Amino acid sequence: MTAAPFDPAALATLPGLFRARVAASPDQVAYRQFDDGKADWVGFTWAQVAAEVARWQAALTREGLVPGDRVAIMLKNSVEWVIFDQAALGLGLVTVPLYLDDRPDNAAYILDHADAKLLLVEGKVQHRKLAEIAGSVRGLQRIVSLEPPENHLADWSARFVVAADWLAEAAGTPVPARHLTPDLLASLVYTSGTTGRPKGVMLTHENLLWNAYYASQCARFDPHEVFLSFLPLSHTLERTGGYYLPMFLGAEVAYARSIAQLAQDLQAIRPTILISVPRIYERVHARILDSLEKKGAAARALFRLAVWVGWRRFERSQGRAVWTPEQLLWPLLRRLVAGNVTEKLGGKLKLAISGGAALCPQIARVFIGLGVPIIQGYGLTEASPVITVNRPESNVPSSIGQPLPGVEVKIGEDSELLTRSRCVMRGYWKNEEATRAVIDAEGWLHTGDQARVDAEGHYTIIGRIKDIIVLSNGEKVPPADMESAILLDPLFEQAMIVGEGKPYLAAIIVLNDEHWRAFAAHLHVDPAQPATLRDPRVVKALTKHVAHQLKHFPGYAQVRRLHLELKPWTVDDGLLTPTLKLKRREVLERYRAEVEALYADLAR
Repeated sequence: MTAAPFDPAALATLPGLFRARVAASPDQVAYRQFDDGKADWVGFTWAQVAAEVARWQAALTREGLVPGDRVAIMLKNSVEWVIFDQAALGLGLVTVPLYLDDRPDNAAYILDHADAKLLLVEGKVQHRKLAEIAGSVRGLQRIVSLEPPENHLADWSARFVVAADWLAEAAGTPVPARHLTPDLLASLVYTSGTTGRPKGVMLTHENLLWNAYYASQCARFDPHEVFLSFLPLSHTLERTGGYYLPMFLGAEVAYARSIAQLAQDLQAIRPTILISVPRIYERVHARILDSLEKKGAAARALFRLAVWVGWRRFERSQGRAVWTPEQLLWPLLRRLVAGNVTEKLGGKLKLAISGGAALCPQIARVFIGLGVPIIQGYGLTEASPVITVNRPESNVPSSIGQPLPGVEVKIGEDSELLTRSRCVMRGYWKNEEATRAVIDAEGWLHTGDQARVDAEGHYTIIGRIKDIIVLSNGEKVPPADMESAILLDPLFEQAMIVGEGKPYLAAIIVLNDEHWRAFAAHLHVDPAQPATLRDPRVVKALTKHVAHQLKHFPGYAQVRRLHLELKPWTVDDGLLTPTLKLKRREVLERYRAEVEALYADLAR
């Protein structure tokens, strides 16, 4: 493996990494983003970024902020995100990233819980959110906006400033030298939470710095890599893998304009490295299958052949298969089929990293068979975040790979995956009880995921101790809370949310006999006929009832498909415990075919 050029022990902190990179390659392009005014991509060298960091540090200093103060950021991925982060970290401040599209009430909770003193926002959309939460955030002293407000924010007017004016007013302000140590808190990252409010993960400079360094040892990188960044920087996978890792390497990072424009940006930037949650690969896969549906049987057969032959070549490269004569067809299949797919991804892709949720093995097989080098990893925000990852030369796509160098992993009680390293968080902000619940006396972080390990050290997730559903976009959903909300409607007797690794949630629901008969009469359908439960009009009406019960849940925590039943689950049929708790695995197994049918269009 190609070693990262810097020694993390000598760098000590994230600003130490930034300074070393600026000194090593000041004139090299560090970041690239699209300028709407120029209608073109604009590059920023490391020296230019460093000069901007100094300006922002002057403005932050003028605010009277001191080491340890929390400052929040709600921006899309951009060079400004990096500049703000580096300026804050260099002064010993603690950055609190917020998702650009977070709900106002959730953003208000995080800002208040973190005691954030300053917030950097994008523009009009965030201004409207600020208007909604005025009065909910007690400690916020300053709001800095990259854009002028669309309308006057009366409740924030005394604290609101446009970034350009704020920076100009601070010109010449002396910036104090700050002595920073590796154990200094660098960031509070709020997880989406399993139940209740999100928890603030305390990550130190050491945590993030070493995780990025360890990740740099897991593949052959060179200084001319180009990363295309589109997973939000508020997501720790993107922050470590798409921001601090490229800084170690001296690689260029280009910021995608939007998911909607991703196809065009891939063509324009031609990245060598992509980091994403599975949802992006699922979308590309779905588009490929949709286009095949419009072609003839011969084209579909050729596609299947290309995937099969490409997969055999991959398995041979991994030492798990032998050469077979049909592999002689690969040059032709690459030209006719596979090359069309790889060109749509820019044509230069060396590594496509998938994390944040489980990637469907069948989808991984298709991409790998077509020559897209996908490797899957696993991690938690609490571990900064990467714990395991497949290596290009040792890739088992159905697994989460092998531990990073410097990261310990073991299987504990109940097959739980445990990890220990200098990347494990300090704990949860203002929540010692929750910290003690996940980090034991020996320093092992309990992930809550169940795993097994093969002879070569590849780990595979086999279940979850706590029944938290992780969607393919990485969002975590507590099904019990949602099920309780659904059952507040008397129409529904029992409910189980499903959707692990899928792009959306579905539910298996048992109807209350009495209320169902009244509902059916209202719709003029026969409640006794099993076919009625599959009637699109009935399913649509009941889906609306479910949506009404879930209206206070986040947008990603909504149920889009239903499978309806009339026979209640019981202790006798093995679907309930003696204390009448749902046996999720047994229910899922009983209705496996029905659940697969709810997602059948994804597999086309």
